[in-house]
Amino acid sequence: MPLDEIRKTIDAIDTQLLDLLSKRADAVHMVGEIKKKEDLEIYAPEREDALLKSLASKNQGRLPEKSIRAIYREIMSAALALEDDLKIAYLGPEGTWTHQAAISKFGHSVEYTAQPNFAEVFDHVTRRHSSYGVVPIENSTEGAVSSTLDLFVDSPLRICAQILMRIENGLMAAIPREQIKTLYSHPQVFGQCRNWILRNFPDADLVECSSTTKAAHLAKKYASDGAAAMGGPLSAEMAELKMLDTAIQDRATNTTRFLVIGEKNCPSTGKDRTSILFAVHHRPGSLVKALQAFDSFAINMSKIESRPSKQKDWDYIFYVDLAGHCEDPEVREALDILETHCSLVKILGSYPDLD
Repeated sequence: MPLDEIRKTIDAIDTQLLDLLSKRADAVHMVGEIKKKEDLEIYAPEREDALLKSLASKNQGRLPEKSIRAIYREIMSAALALEDDLKIAYLGPEGTWTHQAAISKFGHSVEYTAQPNFAEVFDHVTRRHSSYGVVPIENSTEGAVSSTLDLFVDSPLRICAQILMRIENGLMAAIPREQIKTLYSHPQVFGQCRNWILRNFPDADLVECSSTTKAAHLAKKYASDGAAAMGGPLSAEMAELKMLDTAIQDRATNTTRFLVIGEKNCPSTGKDRTSILFAVHHRPGSLVKALQAFDSFAINMSKIESRPSKQKDWDYIFYVDLAGHCEDPEVREALDILETHCSLVKILGSYPDLD
């Protein structure tokens, strides 16, 4: 077929796609009107997850699953933007890994609001200045993000979704590698690249920053003093720095888990995770008895962390992730038993578990 004919075919298909997308937007708007009347959440992570899996299973064309998911992420993002003045708060500034995680979940069509710290993300959502917030909760190399855990104690917000993002850090600078004397980055990045730093810059000064984007801008500002930064390629691009090295994290599979926080629980999908926190009574065997509540119902615990309660010396709060939804009969009964051994039990949310 001649090139001009192929291009005419593509143009005709694009016209059909545009018409179908408009019809889809109309149908989505009807769903949105029903949700508003019934006071339901506009964003439905359980529906989104099921749709993406269904599309991937139906795909028989040339496009890989990754591309199908990316295309429909933006289609769904446009639909969310049409239905509500959706704002997403995240730990800023622009270009951070949290910002990129938020975009990977909500697409480019919604509005994003950068916040200076974790507390402000929670506060922005609590005061309904933003519809949802995105915060990191743990890294596969460095473990839990304790400042996020601590905020859940007094917050009324719920976890309604999670995001897993592969983190690939790099070295960026406006100067040659041999002139580098100081490295700027977020503490988590220093931890994720500890061995690489010891091998490559054992004598460099390490300066902690609130974000990798801020680190990149400081590396630009103090380049003449031998400054460089560590972080993602978007941070380098925004600060107009050159990537001198890539994938410098100590573990190739370095992954961070982010949480989407909002006001309501997510309905059951059949494959869910529930996050809770609890504090036990100061009696012998209280913690063992509390955890036996899950063992007796064969409920798997995928995570357990302890943090000081900050109310009394040597008093701790435990954070646990469970397999299942809080409305599942076994989980609900286990939580009832747990309460008999605890001074505090709080369900942080149930949400779709990721493969």
